[in-house]
Amino acid sequence: MNSMNIKKGDKVKVLSGKDKGKEATVLRALPQKQRVVVEKVNVVKKALRPTQQNPQGGISSVEAPLHVSNVMVICPSCKQPTRVSSRRDENGKKIRVCKKCGKDID
Repeated sequence: MNSMNIKKGDKVKVLSGKDKGKEATVLRALPQKQRVVVEKVNVVKKALRPTQQNPQGGISSVEAPLHVSNVMVICPSCKQPTRVSSRRDENGKKIRVCKKCGKDID
Protein backbone atom coordinates (compact mmCIF):
# COMPACT_ATOMS: atom_id res chain seq x y z
CA MET A 1 0.00 0.00 0.00
CA ASN A 2 1.28 3.45 -0.89
CA SER A 3 2.13 5.83 1.91
CA MET A 4 0.06 8.99 2.26
CA ASN A 5 1.38 12.47 1.50
CA ILE A 6 -0.94 14.08 4.03
CA LYS A 7 -0.18 14.34 7.74
CA LYS A 8 -1.94 15.57 10.86
CA GLY A 9 -1.88 19.37 11.02
CA ASP A 10 -1.67 19.92 7.24
CA LYS A 11 -3.96 22.53 5.68
CA VAL A 12 -5.93 20.86 2.88
CA LYS A 13 -8.57 21.73 0.27
CA VAL A 14 -11.52 19.37 -0.27
CA LEU A 15 -11.80 18.40 -3.95
CA SER A 16 -15.11 16.50 -4.02
CA GLY A 17 -18.19 15.71 -2.01
CA LYS A 18 -20.72 17.83 -0.16
CA ASP A 19 -17.97 20.07 1.29
CA LYS A 20 -16.15 20.67 -2.03
CA GLY A 21 -13.99 23.81 -1.99
CA LYS A 22 -13.57 24.08 1.79
CA GLU A 23 -10.11 24.59 3.26
CA ALA A 24 -9.39 23.19 6.71
CA THR A 25 -6.84 21.40 8.91
CA VAL A 26 -6.33 17.63 9.15
CA LEU A 27 -7.23 16.39 12.65
CA ARG A 28 -6.24 12.73 12.16
CA ALA A 29 -4.58 10.67 9.44
CA LEU A 30 -5.53 7.00 9.07
CA PRO A 31 -2.88 5.57 6.72
CA GLN A 32 -4.05 1.94 6.97
CA LYS A 33 -7.44 2.93 5.58
CA GLN A 34 -6.09 5.72 3.29
CA ARG A 35 -8.38 8.24 5.01
CA VAL A 36 -8.12 11.58 6.81
CA VAL A 37 -10.41 13.38 9.27
CA VAL A 38 -10.66 17.08 8.41
CA GLU A 39 -11.87 19.80 10.79
CA LYS A 40 -15.56 20.81 10.22
CA VAL A 41 -15.75 18.78 6.98
CA ASN A 42 -17.97 15.73 6.28
CA VAL A 43 -19.89 16.29 9.53
CA VAL A 44 -22.42 13.53 10.26
CA LYS A 45 -24.94 13.02 13.05
CA LYS A 46 -24.16 10.18 15.43
CA ALA A 47 -26.56 8.67 17.96
CA LEU A 48 -25.03 8.27 21.43
CA ARG A 49 -26.46 5.84 23.95
CA PRO A 50 -26.60 6.96 27.57
CA THR A 51 -23.39 6.49 29.61
CA GLN A 52 -22.26 7.60 33.05
CA GLN A 53 -20.47 10.64 31.57
CA ASN A 54 -23.48 11.47 29.35
CA PRO A 55 -26.60 10.10 31.12
CA GLN A 56 -28.94 11.82 28.65
CA GLY A 57 -27.52 10.21 25.50
CA GLY A 58 -28.73 11.96 22.36
CA ILE A 59 -27.41 12.93 18.93
CA SER A 60 -24.06 14.64 18.34
CA SER A 61 -22.21 15.87 15.25
CA VAL A 62 -18.83 14.31 14.47
CA GLU A 63 -16.40 14.55 11.55
CA ALA A 64 -16.33 11.38 9.47
CA PRO A 65 -13.17 10.29 7.59
CA LEU A 66 -12.66 11.29 3.94
CA HIS A 67 -10.66 9.31 1.41
CA VAL A 68 -7.22 10.85 0.94
CA SER A 69 -7.79 11.23 -2.83
CA ASN A 70 -10.57 13.75 -2.12
CA VAL A 71 -8.25 16.29 -0.47
CA MET A 72 -5.17 18.17 -1.66
CA VAL A 73 -2.40 19.72 0.44
CA ILE A 74 -2.15 23.53 0.44
CA CYS A 75 1.49 24.66 0.20
CA PRO A 76 2.41 27.02 3.07
CA SER A 77 4.65 29.16 0.84
CA CYS A 78 2.63 29.56 -2.39
CA LYS A 79 -0.80 29.13 -0.68
CA GLN A 80 -2.14 26.93 -3.49
CA PRO A 81 -3.41 23.34 -3.53
CA THR A 82 -0.61 21.20 -4.91
CA ARG A 83 0.60 17.69 -5.44
CA VAL A 84 3.45 16.53 -3.25
CA SER A 85 6.78 15.01 -4.20
CA SER A 86 9.55 13.98 -1.85
CA ARG A 87 13.31 14.18 -1.62
CA ARG A 88 15.97 13.25 0.90
CA ASP A 89 17.97 15.85 2.82
CA GLU A 90 21.68 15.53 3.70
CA ASN A 91 20.85 13.39 6.75
CA GLY A 92 18.75 10.98 4.70
CA LYS A 93 15.44 12.23 6.12
CA LYS A 94 12.47 12.34 3.74
CA ILE A 95 11.11 15.84 3.03
CA ARG A 96 7.84 16.68 1.28
CA VAL A 97 8.19 19.20 -1.55
CA CYS A 98 5.56 21.35 -3.33
CA LYS A 99 5.22 20.47 -7.04
CA LYS A 100 4.23 24.05 -7.97
CA CYS A 101 6.86 26.22 -6.26
CA GLY A 102 9.51 23.61 -5.35
CA LYS A 103 9.76 24.69 -1.71
CA ASP A 104 9.65 22.35 1.29
CA ILE A 105 6.26 21.68 2.90
CA ASP A 106 7.67 20.29 6.17
